[in-house]
Amino acid sequence: MIRTQVQLTEEQFQALKDIAAVRSVSVAQLVREGVDVLIGAAPNTSATERRRRAIAAAGRFSSDRTDVSARHDYYLTEAYQQGFQCLPS
Repeated sequence: MIRTQVQLTEEQFQALKDIAAVRSVSVAQLVREGVDVLIGAAPNTSATERRRRAIAAAGRFSSDRTDVSARHDYYLTEAYQQGFQCLPS
């Protein structure tokens, strides 16, 4: 890994610390995940790379719900309406 420095506002840093605490990960991990999201959203990302990332993400999240495969549209709509406040564990 390469070490780098970034400057954040106090509000940004506090929000990251709060999210990191909820998810039991480091702030650095959240920053790396955010960078991955930006890279994945870049228009020049190949379909092969997007497919590889989607496959890598499969099964990484858990839920107490047993009907997600049947009601995925409902849960996605619910998550959008809540602003994705529920974070993966």
